Amino acid sequence: MTYEVVQREYAKLRPQLPRFCGCDVLVYALNRLAPSYVSTPQGEVLVELRLDSDQEKAKLDVALLEGFRKVGLAPRCGARPVQLM
Repeated sequence: MTYEVVQREYAKLRPQLPRFCGCDVLVYALNRLAPSYVSTPQGEVLVELRLDSDQEKAKLDVALLEGFRKVGLAPRCGARPVQLM
């Protein structure tokens, strides 16, 4: 569940950084966020509501932006390092 929300936020932020290759940022952010496991449709709705709160979005954006910054300085894909922020 967390993965889908992180992907949506990543898709919103990524166009603002055109010089960046984008590799490994999702992995970086997901490793720093609490997982959200669901097994029922009701659980999915509850987790979606929790992850949609301003506080959770702020945590997510911080993790993604930190990922953009750190991965940009040392990309593992062979791209040239880029200082983004």
